[in-house]
Amino acid sequence: MGGRTLPGAPMPSEEPHATGRTSVVIPTLNEGRSIGQVLDELPRGLLEVIVVDGNSRDDTQAIARSKGARVVVEPRKGYGRAYKTGFLEARGDFIATLDGDVTYPAERIGELVGLLVADGLDFITCDRLSHLRRDAMSAKHRFGNFVLSVASRVLFRVPVKDSQSGMWVFRRELLKDMTLTSDGMAFSEELKVEAFRARPGRCREVPIEYRARVGEPVLSSWSDGVANLNFLLRKRFRGARGVRGDLFRVEDAPSP
Repeated sequence: MGGRTLPGAPMPSEEPHATGRTSVVIPTLNEGRSIGQVLDELPRGLLEVIVVDGNSRDDTQAIARSKGARVVVEPRKGYGRAYKTGFLEARGDFIATLDGDVTYPAERIGELVGLLVADGLDFITCDRLSHLRRDAMSAKHRFGNFVLSVASRVLFRVPVKDSQSGMWVFRRELLKDMTLTSDGMAFSEELKVEAFRARPGRCREVPIEYRARVGEPVLSSWSDGVANLNFLLRKRFRGARGVRGDLFRVEDAPSP
């Protein structure tokens, strides 16, 4: 299933082969109303789809399995913790991510992987804000994303418009060069900081369409936003206290 072509991006001949080497990681918590649609929209020919589920109380796991996904249950709480678990499970040369609530264009993953390969990139993050539908994000969330994105640019010189986006495509080997400490929502901004720091000139932000969520939100708007900002300040001025190259053995890591 194909989405719209990225502005100015070729549809490279490597795309089908690269897609077949791609693991998709999707964190879920009570996404039974939406996870089936997300999985149906993924491109065909992927190596694997891993749903990392936080002990959902609905039928998320059953639906995901019925659609061919591999379900990994992660009882430890946290957005970042779910991704760390998913990355550990992933076997592909490339890893793509998105949420299980239909907000991100799952059908464009093949296109994004193809762009990564064709342009010799190591990391692509998606910008939701440039083409944001009004019903997809409240004014409060838009303001919070703006503040956090500015903070990322000022504190770390990360040239992104949307530091909180949860749709990424990257080479799995990049993980060994990053120090990822957050188990919480701050994982999203930390991943971008670490990627741009590890591979300057080989990371890119690409605009996407961001859609209204299906189901109840799991974010705690103001508390998560404040925690994310505090995390950026601590990371900038105290330094990361994790172990570089080892996502899953972290010493005294803050977990906002």
